[in-house]
Amino acid sequence: MFQSTSNSHMRDTFGFLKALAKNNNREWFTANKDSYQASLEEVKRFSSRLAEQMKRHDNIDDSRTKVFRIYRDTRFAKDKTPYKNGWSGSFGRATKALRGGYYFHLEPGNSYLAGGFFGPSPQDLVHIRKHLSQDASAFRAIIDDTSFKQVFGDMLGEQVKSAPKGFQKDDPNIDLLRYKQFYFNHNLDDQELMGHEPEVKVSKIFQAIRPYFDVMSEILTTDLNGISLI
Repeated sequence: MFQSTSNSHMRDTFGFLKALAKNNNREWFTANKDSYQASLEEVKRFSSRLAEQMKRHDNIDDSRTKVFRIYRDTRFAKDKTPYKNGWSGSFGRATKALRGGYYFHLEPGNSYLAGGFFGPSPQDLVHIRKHLSQDASAFRAIIDDTSFKQVFGDMLGEQVKSAPKGFQKDDPNIDLLRYKQFYFNHNLDDQELMGHEPEVKVSKIFQAIRPYFDVMSEILTTDLNGISLI
């Protein structure tokens, strides 16, 4: 059975994940089920501690807090390894007025945080595009802000190659209208997560995306005349 010599629980989790990456098969996993279970419980505790930290600066909906399964769905995947090489989880914001979601991924050498709108509904996507086409100044002021970019870099997400249906190619904001997703990543060093109270550091990073969530929440909860839809 895989065992870590460290007293740090997150170090144990990263040790488990490193071993799993080298032995991603059911036989090894079964033989190390205790290490898997200990790692799962630690990630759940981390998620719970992180949620409590985030409640200091946001309204987190406990019913939408998740730690995702480590088992992979290989039915339609080229990669047939049965397990993911990392843990991940997410947090949702409470009430219809607060939009956007938080996501964390813990994997040796590939840990990161993400925030934004990864899968907006077709209705929300059109609504966002209409608002940005009309006036994207507040949106750009956030995503182009130097301090914001130092934490989250450039906006990520799939894009259409040309103008989306219903919009013109020469729209001044076509660079934004092409996006189908609107999210940001922040990469984490392993040592940041294996240090003292990593949930405090992660919560502060997540807090830095609030201005973006605020402007997107305003977009998604008002019509083009600025009248509330909720």
